[in-house]
Amino acid sequence: MNAVGIDVSKRKSTVTIRQPGDKVILAPRDYQHTQSSINELIATIKNLDGETKVCMEHTGRYYEAVASWLSAAGIFVSAVNPWLIKDFGNDSIRAPKTDKADAKKIARFTLDRWANLRQYSRMDELRNQLKTMNRQFGFYMDQKTAMKNNLIALLDQTFPGANSFFDSPARPDGSQKWVDFVYTYWHVDCVRGKSLAAFTEHYKSWCKRKGYNFSASKAEEVYRAASDLIAVFPKDDNTKMLVRQAVSVLNVTSETVEALRVKMDQTASQMPEYDVVLSMDGVGPTLGPQLIAEIGDVTRFEHRGALTAFAGVDPRKKESGDYERRSNPTTKKGSPHLRKTLFQIMDGLIQRSPQDNPVYAFMDKKRAEGKPYYVYMTAGANKFLRIYYGKVNAFLAPKEDVEAEADESDS
Repeated sequence: MNAVGIDVSKRKSTVTIRQPGDKVILAPRDYQHTQSSINELIATIKNLDGETKVCMEHTGRYYEAVASWLSAAGIFVSAVNPWLIKDFGNDSIRAPKTDKADAKKIARFTLDRWANLRQYSRMDELRNQLKTMNRQFGFYMDQKTAMKNNLIALLDQTFPGANSFFDSPARPDGSQKWVDFVYTYWHVDCVRGKSLAAFTEHYKSWCKRKGYNFSASKAEEVYRAASDLIAVFPKDDNTKMLVRQAVSVLNVTSETVEALRVKMDQTASQMPEYDVVLSMDGVGPTLGPQLIAEIGDVTRFEHRGALTAFAGVDPRKKESGDYERRSNPTTKKGSPHLRKTLFQIMDGLIQRSPQDNPVYAFMDKKRAEGKPYYVYMTAGANKFLRIYYGKVNAFLAPKEDVEAEADESDS
């Protein structure tokens, strides 16, 4: 048994090889993230006698290149949640935190969990791509919100309330009618500087050119509102530049968001659990891929409690002797990105109020008991994840494994 512990950082990895009895085959050594250096590591590993397993923490993005390269060379590689390794084998008061010490800890962890290590696969690479897309999607969504707020702030100086004239949903390319409208009519004087008839005709031509529905009553409504508004900035080239730049940047960001949304759905559809996940109430083509991206392969969780702990929606346990705390906050040790997606699903259920949905019924019960918002939303997320685990695991895992997990859960 050769346990290869790798502590991965940005440009190098610290590697040590251990055998049972803490026998050192390779003392901690740094390998740069270059082809020549990694090929040297591969040759070292392949020259070992006996069975060999490589283990590393899946932190950030740095580990992916090393895991992919070693796996492509036919070496058993396992990427493990760092929380499982963090406190493993801390039998020293000093507990040093160095790359060498971490590599040793990972190697000892590998020997201890030898039979339970899960091999890194091509599907893991696809899931990592989906997860990266989701993080980029979240980043650009935040940017889109900031850009939208920025544009509205500018309009408060040039055309107050213009963003509320239309409530048309966004198009597939992310564009919205009110955003396109203020690109052309960027100041109140662009509207009220014409007669009602002239503006109506101009607006009609604009709708036809942009592919929007025209309504004479809406044109009159906009004109009447513009005639009574106060603009802070004058109608000049400087103001026009500010508004149009803000619109252009918002449109580019919106287009990026929608392109990522489509690509995420296409990538998630390659996952075996895709149809099962999207069949769940409250999950659609946007939240479904996000859920799959952040949870990953559900079969790596031994039971439902492991998944809720990964999401950080499981209650803490605090007891000592005869004392047992009855009201416990959640651990929040898991993924904040997954919790955000879960809360969006719960919020959708609250808004739609499907009476036959067990998750909504559970949240509604907690709400009726007077529980605070965060408490019943977290409780709903916990219940949703348990149902998710049951449905997806039953689809992916062998039947006997599902029955064994169910028996363990019942006990």
